[in-house]
Amino acid sequence: MDFRGKNRRRVLKFTLAAIAIATGAGLVWLATADTPPLALQLSLGIVFTLSLVGFIWLFLDPDTREARQSDELLKLASQMLDCTKGGMTADAAQQICELLLPATPAMAVAITDREVIKGYAGYNAENNEQGRPIRTTATHQTLEDGKPRILHNTGDIGLPMSSARINAAIVQPLYIGNTIEGTLKFYYRNGSQISRTQESVSHGFAELLSTQMAASALEEQVKLTTSMELKALQAQINPHFLFNTINTIASLIRTDPAKARELLRDFAVFYRSTLEDSDDLIELEREMKQVERYVSFEIARFGEERLQLIVDIDEDMYAYLVPSFMVQPLVENAVKHAMAAEGKLTITVTGEIEDDYIVLRVTDDGVGMSADTLANMMNKESDTGLGIAVKNVRDRIRGYFGPESSMEVTSELGVGTVVTFRLSRAIAEGKEDAYLGNDNLQETAIPAIPQPVVE
Repeated sequence: MDFRGKNRRRVLKFTLAAIAIATGAGLVWLATADTPPLALQLSLGIVFTLSLVGFIWLFLDPDTREARQSDELLKLASQMLDCTKGGMTADAAQQICELLLPATPAMAVAITDREVIKGYAGYNAENNEQGRPIRTTATHQTLEDGKPRILHNTGDIGLPMSSARINAAIVQPLYIGNTIEGTLKFYYRNGSQISRTQESVSHGFAELLSTQMAASALEEQVKLTTSMELKALQAQINPHFLFNTINTIASLIRTDPAKARELLRDFAVFYRSTLEDSDDLIELEREMKQVERYVSFEIARFGEERLQLIVDIDEDMYAYLVPSFMVQPLVENAVKHAMAAEGKLTITVTGEIEDDYIVLRVTDDGVGMSADTLANMMNKESDTGLGIAVKNVRDRIRGYFGPESSMEVTSELGVGTVVTFRLSRAIAEGKEDAYLGNDNLQETAIPAIPQPVVE
């Protein structure tokens, strides 16, 4: 069909049929030498008129046809992109083959990786199931040298005998970067079906699939990087906190055994959660329980007259999803850096809904920071422990919730520090896929978010 659309083929068939009818009627009339009845004359006139209209539509209205063809191609491309949102899986490859087959004159469409068939639709499908090794010589050649191939005979294709009806093919390479990762193939009954349009369209679809495969690979890489950063954060168990907590529990064994047992139990749960909370997103309730456990150890160490935690979050928000280790490192930083030599440090965690966002704030009334100290901490090149922790939380917020979400910090010497998270409510409610698994995340495409976080 050369991507000219089903309507054009129908008009062509109708026009040819109309010509045949008109010609047959005319021959009958000539053979009988009788004057045709008025009804027959009118019918012949209508047939010839429709035939003329059909030819005009077919050959004298290229702009309309091209617009329709472009529209069909765009719809098909959009459907293909929908199929590959989760990467070029076997299911996606099969769906794409089934989409392309009826839109081309090809008798079969196939997608492969470097080893096996990932998708196949059309002629001889029973001998080309998913997972079968690649058998055609031309496919192996394209995987080797990366060159597209236009083939006009069975010998060049290198098909097995079971596919002997296929006499022509287009083989296009699929790339991720500079690496050949597979092929997109169109098989034809004969070489006359391969037009320049077919060559161009097959190349365009191969480029589209290659771009989407590269985007999916980038998303996976970013997700892996984010996961590795989380593992690094989990591994940063502060030895001073560890020893101080153990010493606190040890002293309580003599003075308050019941409290010591409670803290020891919570301490085991706390570190088990620290090492095991590797899910991309966890419920806010789970994150806040970890925060409360941490603060309980520090209150046992410093006393209630020196440290207090206030949590003011609506219960309905506890089911929202947030990155693990988002709030707890900020509370820990406040205890480590904001507590004055004398007096009480109060840390307040609040949560509210603002339009399409959930807003979480971690506020302390501690010593605060100067503008220079804050700027140095927020510098993405900072190699201090605090700067690394800030970058880790910031990057994970960006990775899971996208560039529209943010993490901001304000601080004033002698007054305290406020860290504010604005997170997509749809993602937090689990109504959309996490950002890393949805859009095409590219570092160059992510605008700078307000300099994040923590004291």
